[in-house]
Amino acid sequence: MHEQTFSSVNSKTKIKECFQDIQDQIETSYNKIDTYLDSVLSDSFDFIDIKSQTSLQTQQPTFFIEMPQINSENIKFHQDLSPQLLQVIEIKIKTQVLLKEQYIKYAQYQKITQFSQLLKQEMEQQKFMIKRHLENLQREMVRQYEQQFLESQQPINKQLAITSGSSSQSIIPFKYQLMEKHSISQNEWCHAIAIDKDCSTLVAACESKIKVFEFNQGQLKQIQILSGHQNWINTLNFMKQSNYFISGSQDFSIIIWVKQANNQWILKQILNEHSGSIFCLVVNNNDDLFISGSSDKSIKIWNKQNQWHCQQTIKDHSNSVRGLSLNQQQNILISCSIDYQILIFEKLEQNNQWIIKQKITLEQYGNRICFIDNHIFTFQEIGKEQMCVFELNSVNKQFEKTKDIAVKCGQASGDISLFPLQYINQKCLLVNRNGEYINLIRKKQDGDFILEQSILFETTDIFGSMTINGDYLITWDKISKQIQVRIYTEQ
Repeated sequence: MHEQTFSSVNSKTKIKECFQDIQDQIETSYNKIDTYLDSVLSDSFDFIDIKSQTSLQTQQPTFFIEMPQINSENIKFHQDLSPQLLQVIEIKIKTQVLLKEQYIKYAQYQKITQFSQLLKQEMEQQKFMIKRHLENLQREMVRQYEQQFLESQQPINKQLAITSGSSSQSIIPFKYQLMEKHSISQNEWCHAIAIDKDCSTLVAACESKIKVFEFNQGQLKQIQILSGHQNWINTLNFMKQSNYFISGSQDFSIIIWVKQANNQWILKQILNEHSGSIFCLVVNNNDDLFISGSSDKSIKIWNKQNQWHCQQTIKDHSNSVRGLSLNQQQNILISCSIDYQILIFEKLEQNNQWIIKQKITLEQYGNRICFIDNHIFTFQEIGKEQMCVFELNSVNKQFEKTKDIAVKCGQASGDISLFPLQYINQKCLLVNRNGEYINLIRKKQDGDFILEQSILFETTDIFGSMTINGDYLITWDKISKQIQVRIYTEQ
């Protein structure tokens, strides 16, 4: 924004400098006219026969102004200004020359001096009028430029407002509609789906293998199958800045995959520190840290140097870890487990270690937890038709449950973890898979949550993800045995 403001000020300065150059050129041109007329008067004073003089009109004296240029893509300065200004100047100069010629032909010698003074006064008036016209043009062009600049910033400001979640935009109803023509058959169980930051590549965990698809406006084209795990894959996560993704499996391993120059993916590194199935995994914004949760009751912090390695192991849960989430600032970690607890950890800057700050005991355990921002997170208890909202108390710095949001559930038996809660910042939208439903919940400007749409699948075996921009929802379920694509549409 600073650079855009500087550009606007710089352009206005160039306009003012250019108009000053034009004013100087006008002044020089009128001085030339004065000199020319004085030379004619001198000839008359020397009693040169008027009839023998060459007509002023045939001499065609030229007093022109060279128009300066402004190097600006936003203002066609020369085309806009030159025709108007030069036409005015040309008319005024021709008028003066014709007046002078009439004087030479018909005036008496004794009136020459008086007429010359009147002529010069008239020229001064014309100069003043041209100057005023020039100033008016300058003001108008500056006004047009400012208007053009403001209009060019509107899309940028709108996008920034949406991204920050502070836009005052009105609430527009929406719906995710199934794109039936883009659905593809997928008979193997598909426990995880992920889409990259560009919304151009989709990976699907098909039991122990990974299918890679090109994703183009909802259309899927399979381009590769990856092998590396020995058991079903539970988690898939793309890195946010680089061409890597991570898979976690029931074979207790985590694999790092990298994209080659030929657009093919290869296995980069295998991590075998866990002693149980991987159920949840989150990646930080800088791609230099990720966190995994497992049925071995542990949370592991992974750090990247030349290779990925386990920096810290947290063993504060007493049962399988099912959900993880980082706040926007990336310094608070929350986890949920089937031990009926939510744990809250804080990162220490001095040694990058994570320490426990708070324990929240629950009446019912849950598999899904998600930060909305630095001060709010949501949690879905299993089998409940309410989603819990926790907010940070600014006094005691503890998270407290503040409200329940109505959601749909249906049958909850067999509802395992996976398909984590997902918050789409660009659309202020929370994706909540609960029982047989996917609930789409909007966060309003006042902090309230409203259920916008609930999609029934008639099975609890639903897995999927939403694109980072919220334009597409991609799912697999046991009933359809399809990878289905739904598109965001405003009603």
